[in-house]
Amino acid sequence: MENEFIKQIPILIGLGMFSLLTSISGSSTNLALPKISEDLKITNGQSTWIIQIGLIVSAITFVLFGRLGDSISKTFIFTNGGIIFLVGSLITGMALDFPIIMLGRAIQSLGVAMIMANSLGIVSQYFSNETRGEALAIISMFISIGAISGPALGGIILSFTSWRWIYLFNIPLGIIIIFFSRKQLAVPKVPLKTLSNEIKSINWFGELTFAVGLTLFFLSGVYFQKGLNFFVVGLTFLIIGTVIAFAAFFQDRKFHDSLISNELVKNADYLLSISILLVVMLVNSMSNILLPFYLQSYGGISPFVSGLLLMVQSLTMLIISPISGYISDHWNRYDLTIIGLLVLLISQVGYVMYPRNINLLIVSIPIIVNGIRLGLFLSPNNAIIMGVVDESLSGVAGSLTSFARTLGVTIGISFSSILLFVQLPHVQRITPALGQKFMNAFVSVFVVATVISAVVLVAVIFRRIQNKNAI
Repeated sequence: MENEFIKQIPILIGLGMFSLLTSISGSSTNLALPKISEDLKITNGQSTWIIQIGLIVSAITFVLFGRLGDSISKTFIFTNGGIIFLVGSLITGMALDFPIIMLGRAIQSLGVAMIMANSLGIVSQYFSNETRGEALAIISMFISIGAISGPALGGIILSFTSWRWIYLFNIPLGIIIIFFSRKQLAVPKVPLKTLSNEIKSINWFGELTFAVGLTLFFLSGVYFQKGLNFFVVGLTFLIIGTVIAFAAFFQDRKFHDSLISNELVKNADYLLSISILLVVMLVNSMSNILLPFYLQSYGGISPFVSGLLLMVQSLTMLIISPISGYISDHWNRYDLTIIGLLVLLISQVGYVMYPRNINLLIVSIPIIVNGIRLGLFLSPNNAIIMGVVDESLSGVAGSLTSFARTLGVTIGISFSSILLFVQLPHVQRITPALGQKFMNAFVSVFVVATVISAVVLVAVIFRRIQNKNAI
């Protein structure tokens, strides 16, 4: 079994390098926004849409590309997603105005969705259940390296040249990765007629309805982050968007060839696993969005030191992921997810105990613990998700997993922003002068995160009791 795994390592490198490239591009874009605003003569508010358009387009199309991966070929969609990602990178890097950069980012995000929607499915296709956890852990390592190196690489590029090279840098690397991936992966030649027939068979009304609902849902987060003055607008968008998205789901259930198979909808273990993933990413994003407020706005720590502290989480995950992946292939994965969620609970309690006067040692401990949790939880949970579904459905199953991660992050950002600022009425900017008032609001948010973590932990323990014979 070990020899078989070693033979498949080039496949993992191909999958991982694309994950690395897309992760670097995403994590360095935030850093470039001020320079993009200045160069294209747009407001800072407009520049945030460069991020939002990527989230919206990817989330809308994850399941669509997962379904196409199952019906046509996962490797075909994956490698062509790499090409589309590079086309989007070229347009973004060459953009002379705001509409063109938005177009480029939308195309780039289509490519990201095609890649992410089929990565887990390809792992299931090439790796047996006994080695899948380790394979998924290696891909997580590539993503962690991208998250760590993206801001650093972006900073170097911005220091010495134009922001455009953050995107143009993708092209030569991407071309090499595409050639390498196509050599390692069995990419079939798909006749144009077959591709056309598959595209025509898609439930486009349901897909477009879902796109409208999800766009409104994402827009609600934008308004929530603007403060209490926009709370009603944000809530309206949230409710309408949620209703439309659910309507699209039920419409798809009645379609003769639905995007999401009935087998997945009726698979309780699968649904619970992706729901837990969604909630875990929700809780994780709460700390990601609030810690910079605590460290920089309230504590007066420089962005550089703050960035180094937050980077510790990804570094810890990078170290833990391969260990967790190996253990998950030799131990019960359900038990490992329970340990990961217990560590999540401990990290949230640590955030609750943050002091009013910042102590970097005390601050860093929950961040490290949270990184351990990510490493312990993600690989075995992803292996469980892909292990409880039929391989013929692994594309849609993997794409729904990516969708759950993205949705969890989005909800977490909005949810934590609402919880914080609703306790700070009329506060437009967080400063050290807020003192205990800010700390009370900050701690309250993490009390909620702790309760959510405890509920998820209980749910997973209950699943373990119900499924003692799980592999």
